[in-house]
Amino acid sequence: MTDKTRKSDSGGRVLRVMKALKGHSLVGLSNGELAKALGESPATINRCVNTLIAEGMAVRLDTGRFALSVAALQIAQAHATEMSRASDRLNELTQRVAAGSY
Repeated sequence: MTDKTRKSDSGGRVLRVMKALKGHSLVGLSNGELAKALGESPATINRCVNTLIAEGMAVRLDTGRFALSVAALQIAQAHATEMSRASDRLNELTQRVAAGSY
């Protein structure tokens, strides 16, 4: 941990693994693919993935590859739903303002 930014290096590695899994929910990525993509050792990737699995954010597929879990995808879906509602609300407000300006 650095004193200037007060961040966790191990936490950052775990989050980088999680980001690397983005877009690979169906077939996943292997430990080796993750290690190569992130420039980390397979042992480090294994610890990161085990942390994600323990926290319910990743799963080991039947093939032995890793993917984001349903829980992680639910977070993404909840965000998309929230943004859609906000967009709908803004559109409604814009229509009301436009209707009142005539």
